[in-house]
Amino acid sequence: MSSPLSKPQIIAHIQKSLNYTVFDSKWIPCSAKFVCMGNFPKGTGVMQIYEIQHGEAQLIQQVEKPKPIKCGTFGATSLQQRHIATGNFDGNLNIWNLEMPEVPVYTVKAHKEIVNCIDGVGGLGIGDGAPEIVTGSRDGTVKVWDPRQKDSPVANMEPVEGETKRDCWTVAFGHAINDQDRCVCAGYDNGDIKLFDLRNMSVRWETNIKNGICCVEFDRKDIIMNKLVATSLEGKFHVFDMRTQHPSKGFASVSEKAHKSTIWQVRHLPQNRDIFMTTGGAGTLHLWKYEYPAQRSKKDSDGVDVGVAGSVNLLQNVTLSTQPIASLDWSPDKQGLCVCSGFDQSVRVLIVTKLNVL
Repeated sequence: MSSPLSKPQIIAHIQKSLNYTVFDSKWIPCSAKFVCMGNFPKGTGVMQIYEIQHGEAQLIQQVEKPKPIKCGTFGATSLQQRHIATGNFDGNLNIWNLEMPEVPVYTVKAHKEIVNCIDGVGGLGIGDGAPEIVTGSRDGTVKVWDPRQKDSPVANMEPVEGETKRDCWTVAFGHAINDQDRCVCAGYDNGDIKLFDLRNMSVRWETNIKNGICCVEFDRKDIIMNKLVATSLEGKFHVFDMRTQHPSKGFASVSEKAHKSTIWQVRHLPQNRDIFMTTGGAGTLHLWKYEYPAQRSKKDSDGVDVGVAGSVNLLQNVTLSTQPIASLDWSPDKQGLCVCSGFDQSVRVLIVTKLNVL
């Protein structure tokens, strides 16, 4: 019989109140530091760097910017440089050297409206090929950028003439298995999920899950597509098995109702791709484990391979706040360490135990 203490525990290690609305928080790779991004009440942007020292989060740097900062990623930088790419309310993509954050090392007017989401690949030793950044915006477009190329995107996925523009809320890279192959998944406010193949410059797959897509993430960016988790409004998330694509049925999926509110984020554990955390609109965190089926594919009546979805098990849940937890980031270096921030103007460092025995 399993006792409550044999399950993973989610422990709030540090809590820090902030004097601004924080939209995103990210660990700085290979360090005990994290960066928080957001906006001051007066409408300017802010970036703060905290370092964990003796069980406290010490503010070591703060820079104010003219426009609020919505999102950030280290996915396209090298471990030596550790530059962060950010998207702001004005539609700009900026890359900052955090040692000298006064002036961006790269800047481009990426979108006509706010940059809602950002992801990177090809940096930090994750994913083959060129370092690239993908941004999604309220203007309905998803664009891929190479920081070595100024001004114009290397790919631009936008609605065709006459189609209504949907607000793109989330983007994620995946399938970066060699120098050529790469996919981008995008989620929209009307429940559309689109998978773009960057090698063939085509839409490889699309579906609709009827509720606005808040977050999509592949379990790993640098392997042959394995699983994709999509979270939505009204407390539902879907796990798609991305190994077997049926010509008409697409990918097999399992859905789960959780949080009883919007599921803002999903983040897979860097050290174990079958464990992921979802964050909810009522200040809750749920830790899940995906269980594979006995067979991941079977033949349909026509003899064509069709995927078989597994199941998800809730390992642990905790309530941290009454407000949405809008961002969460696992430490790439320390298993079980994560930073999360919410609309209660707080940032928290959490420790999740027993992840090594799951």
